[in-house]
Amino acid sequence: MDTQPLYDLAPIARLMLLGVLIALGPLAWVWLRNRHAPPAQRLRVLTLVTLFLTFDLVLFGAFTRLTDSGLGCPDWPGCYGSVSPVGAKASIAAAQEAMPTGPVTFSKAWIEMVHRYLATGVGVLILVLAAVSFVERRRLSVSYWWPALTLVWVCLQGAFGALTVTMKLFPAIVTLHLLGGMALLALLRGQSVAYELSEPGSPGPIGLAAGTRRLLIAVFGLVWVQIALGGWVSTNYAVLACSDFPTCQGSWWPAMDFRHGFALWRELGMAHTGDALPFQALTAIHYVHRLSAVVVFAGMAWLAWALWQVPAMRRSACWLVGLALWQFFTGLTNVVLDWPLLAAVSHTGGAAALVIVMTGALIGSRSLARASLPASLSLSRSNR
Repeated sequence: MDTQPLYDLAPIARLMLLGVLIALGPLAWVWLRNRHAPPAQRLRVLTLVTLFLTFDLVLFGAFTRLTDSGLGCPDWPGCYGSVSPVGAKASIAAAQEAMPTGPVTFSKAWIEMVHRYLATGVGVLILVLAAVSFVERRRLSVSYWWPALTLVWVCLQGAFGALTVTMKLFPAIVTLHLLGGMALLALLRGQSVAYELSEPGSPGPIGLAAGTRRLLIAVFGLVWVQIALGGWVSTNYAVLACSDFPTCQGSWWPAMDFRHGFALWRELGMAHTGDALPFQALTAIHYVHRLSAVVVFAGMAWLAWALWQVPAMRRSACWLVGLALWQFFTGLTNVVLDWPLLAAVSHTGGAAALVIVMTGALIGSRSLARASLPASLSLSRSNR
């Protein structure tokens, strides 16, 4: 009988030390390459490095989920109270012998712990960003609240990571953990753009027509809804509920159970009544995500066309078109090729890249009406 407690804080100090050691590599690289640069430039580069590693972490998190390794170590933050699967060898062997294809195996334990190691390293980098930004706050034109909010958010993300394990892959918690990772990417990208805009010689935010900027905000909101729906599909293992395209189960409107499919607070594979989740509920989850994708793709096409009219935003427009095609291709591959691992991870990567690109476009632009406001205010004051 497994009596391992869900929370075992014994290895936490060694895990934190390991996170520091992982973070030392990127920190040393940034310092050596930018040791003569002003603080703002060093922080900008460190933010970009942290953004890159966080993107990798999101991909590895998807790999962890898709290989069913989320419970590879059934406790948190270590593995059977140890800092690595090496120290938990006996416990893992016993669990694997009892259930050879179960949630706990040596390979799954290593995948889960590597994910935690990477998350700890990213957490240390974000802590350094916040600490240095606080120390240098009087010399920076970028608000200290960017890195401070990012630090608070990564702590919340760590808490959801713990709940993902201790609540046994509860679909709502796992989906929120995915959304939290995407929000962390948005915070880091926003911070990096803020540093770019503050550099000497920067032309400043790109002026967009008020309607174009409202369209950008609206489509970005739709992308977040679609990511949430995609997370709900993945965490409920509903990808294979429809194995044909463009129809589902040979029908344009298959039998669906929305009430059970979108009951948010329930265990994995279970209805809120405690019964097994009906297949029609999985169909509803999958098909809603597919129908929503049509709306999102239409919005992205419209937005890309609008941004193309602004020469400074054409790169963002190209990225939107490319990522929309990437998401269509990887999503279709998941359906018709029986959810291959590479396509599934790539689909998550495409969603993460969309968040980064659209955050950059949003933070790096301003409505033309708002951009002209400071000048008009200055003029009115001078006439007094």
